Amino acid sequence: LTNNAAERALRGVALGRKAWLFAGSDRGGERAAALYSLITTAKLNDVDPRAWLADVLARIADHPASRLDQLLPWHWKPRAASLSAAA
Repeated sequence: LTNNAAERALRGVALGRKAWLFAGSDRGGERAAALYSLITTAKLNDVDPRAWLADVLARIADHPASRLDQLLPWHWKPRAASLSAAA
């Protein structure tokens, strides 16, 4: 057994440690951690984080609150796929 997968997963955190030392405030650090978590979750679900975030941010204001789970990385379908499925 090796821990290579775990070490690779933490490599980005280790590389950015000094760059992220000053997030501006505690609240800024919390926001950065939340965003890092979202990006990592998208990657773990084989979803392009940039495409997912861009699509979700464009759709979230008009999306029904009762169906926000559809925007999570493991349920997400790009808008083009959603529109073609509805047609």
